[in-house]
Amino acid sequence: MNKRADMSLSERLATWARLKSPWITIFNSGACNACDIEIIATLTPRFDVERFGILAKGSPRHADILIVTGPVTRKQAPRLRRIYEQMPEPKYVIAMGACGGHGGVFQGLYHVMNAVDDVVPVDVFVAGCPPRPDEIINAVVETLRLLGEDADHGGKEWRKNLPVKPAGEEQKAEVSA
Repeated sequence: MNKRADMSLSERLATWARLKSPWITIFNSGACNACDIEIIATLTPRFDVERFGILAKGSPRHADILIVTGPVTRKQAPRLRRIYEQMPEPKYVIAMGACGGHGGVFQGLYHVMNAVDDVVPVDVFVAGCPPRPDEIINAVVETLRLLGEDADHGGKEWRKNLPVKPAGEEQKAEVSA
């Protein structure tokens, strides 16, 4: 079921542009800044994500992908929600590191939410404390794969019906093959 063929020319062109040159914006919700340093390393000439078309933008109104670093504090939660709502559709969120995934070392503190997906829906989680730049690039590539699949299925709603695989199931399949 490929709904991309049913799109208008301008919608197909916009999807093509998003897939070839995703624009990201970064939101630091307050942490040790290690994830931010890794994002900066990703943008520098050693990893040079601009050769893949990935551009960092300061405004969420121009971004396709929101990268959230650090644990979301109660004070930052409304700000994160507002930034997410300012992004144009389709919008995707990457939660970076242990703090973005479940609060990390800040989990359980009175002022910290458990995870980013308690505030905004997260599409891709990046493990690590902090994640390496190549893992950040892989997360953006995975997000682009999701964007392409969502375009083929007519939006994000189709993913809600997918069965959730237990952790490690893919590795078991590779070992048995």
